[in-house]
Amino acid sequence: MWYGEYLHSLDEKSRVVLPSKFRQKIKEEKIKKFYLTRGLERCLFMFAEKDWLRIEEKLSSLSFTKLKARFFNRLYFSGAYETKIDSQGRILIPDYLKNFAQIRKEVVIIGVSDRIEIWDKFSWDEFYEENRKNFEEMAENIFEG
Repeated sequence: MWYGEYLHSLDEKSRVVLPSKFRQKIKEEKIKKFYLTRGLERCLFMFAEKDWLRIEEKLSSLSFTKLKARFFNRLYFSGAYETKIDSQGRILIPDYLKNFAQIRKEVVIIGVSDRIEIWDKFSWDEFYEENRKNFEEMAENIFEG
């Protein structure tokens, strides 16, 4: 599981260093490969290989005759980029994903349980400010029972 919020910057080759807590977990769990793809709300999703394969299985079981499933799968999988962490703890963000998420220089890397999200700092700040006011209301609706 991934947790936390971390501010980092892209280098001149569009690489970003993952947070040290994430690098430690990657080493402990011997994670060799990640998949980066288009996320929701203008961010990137990053999954460890085992989590990616679980989601891939679920999405590939959707009927290709269903328009929304077909469109979602097309956009989701066409954006996928297989990556490994280099010896400095960095990953490359390809231009097409950087453009999708409107990533400039500063990025916010957040842990969201089974995935890591990568946001442009301005987009994250905007998302956070728009949604933090409703946090209690969301909690009430989600945990109502």
